[in-house]
Formats: sequence, structure tokens, C-alpha cells
Amino acid sequence: MSERLRIAILAPPWFAVPPTGYGGIEWVVSLLADGLVDAGHDVTLFASGDSRTRAKLSAFFDRAPTEHIGRTFWELQHVLSCYSRHDEFDVINDHSGPPSATIGGAVPTPVVHTVHGPLTDEPGELYEAIGKVSPEVGLISISLNQRRPKPNLNWVANCPNALDLSVYPCKPHRGDYLLFVGRMSPDKGAHRAVAVAIDAGLPLKLCGKCREPKEIEYFSEFVEPHLGPAYGIEFLGEVSHGHKVELMQDARVTLFPIEWEEPFGLVMIESMACGTPVIATRWGAVPEVIEQGRSGLIVDDYRLMTMAIEEADRLEPLECRRYVEERFAPERMVGDYLRAYRDVIGA
Repeated sequence: MSERLRIAILAPPWFAVPPTGYGGIEWVVSLLADGLVDAGHDVTLFASGDSRTRAKLSAFFDRAPTEHIGRTFWELQHVLSCYSRHDEFDVINDHSGPPSATIGGAVPTPVVHTVHGPLTDEPGELYEAIGKVSPEVGLISISLNQRRPKPNLNWVANCPNALDLSVYPCKPHRGDYLLFVGRMSPDKGAHRAVAVAIDAGLPLKLCGKCREPKEIEYFSEFVEPHLGPAYGIEFLGEVSHGHKVELMQDARVTLFPIEWEEPFGLVMIESMACGTPVIATRWGAVPEVIEQGRSGLIVDDYRLMTMAIEEADRLEPLECRRYVEERFAPERMVGDYLRAYRDVIGA
């Protein structure tokens, strides 16, 4: 049996783990922490007090300070509550933001930082600067494409995300509507999904986060004018996990019309796990997540999505599910992270 490790998992402070609504990182952190416990390791999860986990929970805040999202004072209180206990652990796996990665260089305990965002433009420059200040902090990517803008950073592993497949049951049938799941942002492309639905003459259901001023402004200008029975387009807002799964199970296809360097794209594997293929644009990690012609279809321009819908109808729901089970099971992700931990501890 492999040596039992003492592992600290540092989540972002802004949402509970797992989240009640929006929060892709928090779902991954929850699955990883629980999986490491199940694998026999001593795991402490640093997250808000309203989190639920099989690991030991250490919380600086009784509830997630969502209303203070992005404010350094709140983030650092949470982060330092973990690093101040560094000598209790064999390794610290940080899933918080760049400030936390920088501080990781100040402690002697091995620290690996999972990069959950893109590395284009300012974020890439920031991580390059962090690499100079804290060069011993190992970076983990969630897709190989994510590394492309900054291939020379201190990459120690690639650990693609995974799903708790037990809460994404597959329903081997199709409904009649198109589905879009994602935050209201030009990058994610809800307005492009609207254009595809209108062009195809098919109903569309949209759901996702729309809280911040820029999201509300984008939604009001580019999405809201098209809602209503005239086009059969409906916005459901942020939905519960159970409702999201039902929407994915009953959709004809899920549209993923991004135009940005998406580091991973959890929505794609969620939909495929439910048996519903994804039609996505060829950006970011999409070619690493979808197997063309098996679990979904990749197009070079969102305007080609309309023509791809009938082709997607021929993809088998159970084959979409099998693909996710092969590539994105929790056991695979936990194994990837354990190899990364042991490598940095050994180094």
C-alpha cells in the first residue's frame, strides 16, 4: 500500500464546497478532496464553513463571503489560515487565485497550484512574474492547451477535471430543444447560441450566472431582447444541480459556442455524461474534451452549428456516457493528483 499522505486542499473562499449554484472549481475541489479521503489519505480542506466534505474542514469564514468576491483582504485571510499551518502537511494543493500561488513560495512545505483560468494576456504575465518570485511552486494545468501561451512555467503535471458520475445519470433519449449552460459573457457566447437557435428554428433554454454588472449589461443588450414565445427562447437563470441535470438529460444537444481560450469546459463533460452530445467551437481545450464524432461535434465557426445538429442526432447517448466514464472518472483525476503530489514531495 502507498504511503498515507497528509494533504491540504486550499479552495477559493468565495463559494461553498461543493457550490449550491455557480462554481465549477468548487465542484472539482469537492470531488478531489473526497476522492483523496476515499483513497486513504489524511486530507484537510480549507474552505468556508458552509462546505460539506469527507475531509477535515478548516474554515476561516463561517459562510462563503460571496459578496466580497475579488477583494484581497478577504482572500488573504482565508489563504493565510492554510499556509500558517504548513508544517502539518506533506503537500499543499492550492486551487485559489494567483496571490495564493505567490505566498506558496514562502513556506518550506511543497506547494502545487492548480491553474483554473486562462493564461492569455494579463493572467499569463502575472503567472510569469509569480514564477520569478516563487519558482519552487509547481503548477498543475487542467488541459495541455491551457499551457500554450506560457509553456515554460514550472509545470509539474496535467490533471484534467472529472465528474462525480453518480450525480449525472444518463438518460438515453433526446428532447426537442437546444441547451446553453454558462455565465452571461461574450466569451461563453449565449448570444451565439441564440443566433443558432433562431437560424435552426428550434427552441432554446439558457441557464447560467448573471450577477455581476458586466454580465447583466451583456445579458440585457444581447440576450434578453430575443427571449419569449416568438423565438421559443427561455432564460432560466442559475439553476440547481438537479434541475441542470434534468435539462441536460432532456435536451436535443448542448451548444458550447465559445470564442476564448477555455481552460477546460466542465459543462461539456456534464452534458456528455447525461447522454447528450455537445456541439462546440474549436477554441481552448475543446479538442481535448470532446472526441469528434463520438461524444460530440467540433466546428470551426458557430455559424456551422445549425448544420451539425442533425449529425449530432446520430450520436448514441450511451456512447457519450461511456466516453466520459473512460476519460473523466474521479479515480483517474485523483490518481493524476497523487502522482503530482508524490513527484513534488520526492523532488
